Amino acid sequence: MSRIAGTYFTDQSGKSINVGEMLRSLNIPQNWDVKIQVFKNAAMGWAGSRHQNIEKKDNCLVVMDGVLFNRDEFTRQGSDAAIVLELYQQYGFEGALKKINGDFSIALYDSHLNLLWLARDRFGCKPLYYHFKDNRFLFSSRLKSLISIPGIFQGFNKKFVAIFAASHYRSFDNDSEASPYEGISQLPAAHYIQVQGSTIRKSAYWRLTDSAEIAKDENSLAEQYRSLLLQSVSDRLKVVSKPAFTLSGGMDSSSVLGSAVSIKRERQQAFSTVYEDKTYDESLEIGSMLDSAVEKWNPIQIGQPDILDDVEKMIDLHDEPVATATWLPHYHLSQKVAQEGFDSIFGGLGGDELNAGEYEYFFFHFADLRKEGKEKELDEEMKFWVQYHDHPIYKKNKDVMEEALSRLVDFSRPGVCLSDKKRLNRYVPALRKDFFDLTNFEPIMDHSFNKYLKNRTYQDIYRETMPCCLRAEDRQTMAFGLDNFLPFLDYRVVEFMFRIPGDLKIKKGVTKHLLRLAMKDILPEETRTRIKKTGWNAPAHVWFSGKGQTLLKDIVHSQSFRERGIYDVEYVKNLIEEHNQIIQKGKEQDNHMMFFWQLVNLELWLNSIERIKKPLEVYN
Repeated sequence: MSRIAGTYFTDQSGKSINVGEMLRSLNIPQNWDVKIQVFKNAAMGWAGSRHQNIEKKDNCLVVMDGVLFNRDEFTRQGSDAAIVLELYQQYGFEGALKKINGDFSIALYDSHLNLLWLARDRFGCKPLYYHFKDNRFLFSSRLKSLISIPGIFQGFNKKFVAIFAASHYRSFDNDSEASPYEGISQLPAAHYIQVQGSTIRKSAYWRLTDSAEIAKDENSLAEQYRSLLLQSVSDRLKVVSKPAFTLSGGMDSSSVLGSAVSIKRERQQAFSTVYEDKTYDESLEIGSMLDSAVEKWNPIQIGQPDILDDVEKMIDLHDEPVATATWLPHYHLSQKVAQEGFDSIFGGLGGDELNAGEYEYFFFHFADLRKEGKEKELDEEMKFWVQYHDHPIYKKNKDVMEEALSRLVDFSRPGVCLSDKKRLNRYVPALRKDFFDLTNFEPIMDHSFNKYLKNRTYQDIYRETMPCCLRAEDRQTMAFGLDNFLPFLDYRVVEFMFRIPGDLKIKKGVTKHLLRLAMKDILPEETRTRIKKTGWNAPAHVWFSGKGQTLLKDIVHSQSFRERGIYDVEYVKNLIEEHNQIIQKGKEQDNHMMFFWQLVNLELWLNSIERIKKPLEVYN
């Protein structure tokens, strides 16, 4: 657990900044160490509970937030930062990054060249933000230590506010370099920047490539997958002393837990969120893992939470609004894990993306089959899809498939996925056009691959589902003094899964086919063969209906809400009434819980900014 911050002046005319105060603005735990190093034009600080991850040697100063998983490959002893520094001296900065495996944000200053390097891990597990104006460059792994500096806060990123208000959470991180604040950028995952004089140069040091699919039988591939996942879990277990494991009813968290049990040869403690409302409760499904893998199960019961209080606390940790309601239960889970004396949480994030676990991945697999002329296989897969996954609200049939394909893929360009305008624009009428016009918002859609499913997966990892999840897990585990580990997000696992054909991810209507084969004898058969997917979600539909309407109505009728001029107030009031009718009468139609979660978060964030950016006496 750690955070970093620092400054770099391109010449000697800059006014020095107290980096220690930048770190202390984060309300770091009293038992954390703080280490500051000032060296010529740079000052860097580290705060954390591990060994101090800041190192100065010869003409270089380096600081690191995070942890390396492959330090045993290097002869250099000492901190992870010391290893990075030695690798830099041997191979240069990009060369050093290519040799390390970890979750990290790194800053390195070379006084001989008078330049600063910043880098972020391959998937963005650790955050890194920066501000550059005139001759002053500042960076931190938390937004708060930047916006608290007088003169840095320039207002909100208006486009971000509009998207958060009236679009879908998948669009919040489409611009991988933007932050919610004007004048503050974030470094994209798998990238580094070089700052020298008034010039910033940004480059990717690692990327997934469209490599040939591995030509082996499925059993051999399953064995290889199993080996890679076990190695990833093992590497992460080596850097902790008392791990805890999240556990849902699905394959991903269960596979991580089961792998740990296999490695350590003893059952582990697991934590789950369970709900009074049974829509998203997975207590029964979790039961199949308890006898074989769980020493003690710790269910955290979530009823009707104090949304106002919880969200305000979460925003103080995130420095921005929180993307989805899923993270409220995770906040309570993280708190409970810390109270029980654990030092880390292991989870299954990334498993859905790599193993085609989300329901919408079916469409992109269908598109690949059609593009390859495999209509017979497509018809068979569609029938199983209908058989296993039809839903009263989210129907599954041939017409639904054809409509989705016409909307989500471009068959004239192999592999090119289209943005889901139907999803993105659902609530655009709730946004006042005189605040921001989202009508023509067109998200970036990457297409580095010739397969639709691979491009959709890549999009989710870097621009849609993954970034907001990584951000939430980082903030909330760190707040309670916990490390967060995600074994599916090991680059060796990811590279392997991007060379696996779609028909080994989805087979006869069942997702995660290869993972299911790989986990044979590691997971109980009931878990390994379960087709039903609930998904890790939260019953926010209930939170915002009945008595829960009061919070929404209080916000919408407030003077501050109206004066902001973001929303069409009457439109929002109608949505409140419609949502309540859907829930109270049990109507089989989609409700508005995600929209209201975003609205509450946005309003509380905008109200909290004076508290978040409380000015610091940071100038020496």
